[in-house]
Amino acid sequence: MKPFVHKLSISIYLIIILVTIVSLTYIGLSFYRLPIEERFYSPLYQQLKPSGFFGHGLGILGSFIMLFGLFSYMIRKRFQIFSRIGVLKYWLEFHIFMCTLGPIMILFHTSFKFGGIVSVGFWSMAIVWASGIVGRFFYLQIPRTIEGRELSLLEVQEIKEKLDIELLEKYNINFSEISTDKISHLKSISKSISGKDYRKIKRLIRNEEKIVRRIARLDKMKNLFNYWHFAHLPFALIMIIILIIHVVVVSFWLGYKWIF
Repeated sequence: MKPFVHKLSISIYLIIILVTIVSLTYIGLSFYRLPIEERFYSPLYQQLKPSGFFGHGLGILGSFIMLFGLFSYMIRKRFQIFSRIGVLKYWLEFHIFMCTLGPIMILFHTSFKFGGIVSVGFWSMAIVWASGIVGRFFYLQIPRTIEGRELSLLEVQEIKEKLDIELLEKYNINFSEISTDKISHLKSISKSISGKDYRKIKRLIRNEEKIVRRIARLDKMKNLFNYWHFAHLPFALIMIIILIIHVVVVSFWLGYKWIF
């Protein structure tokens, strides 16, 4: 995926999420602001209550979106047969997008009112979402191939050595000598090289600085990422189990079928 297309896709994800939040807030703000005991008398009650046409639909659609984002990423990540379908990094971004959009719809489905076992499911979902954001930070700190495979320390050091060689052979720049006084050194060489080469040198130096930082904390980030799984996965499992229980109770015991 080209950088422009990648940035465009991220922008579209953000726009969809923002438009969803603004639209749902605009539609139901007057209803959601009412005390619980007064909502029954609102003209929007029949549509926006959790079992109403609009509210129930948000719950179904939000659950489907969230589960699709969850399981599609898990399948792509864990089954070798699907390893050629897209880049794992982009699947992760799609996973985060779907697992943000879905819970937003589920939040409005509850009409900001939840209790009992449903509240356990909701807060598990909130913890899964929040921990997912933290997990993405850890994920990005660990150097990977474009396919998403973790790089070993030796592989990362080899990348750094290639950058060292490129800077030294092409531009006669020793990274270790300029790292402590980068700005003044770059200004001194900027007068003798073209603007295109100057921008490339800055990019190479930024990349090498990033790699140096990642080498210094590689083991720490890998350990934190492993610990993170112990917090993220159990709450995701609790969320799914309670969602299944909720659907079974609502559909088969209480008889709410929506449009089906």
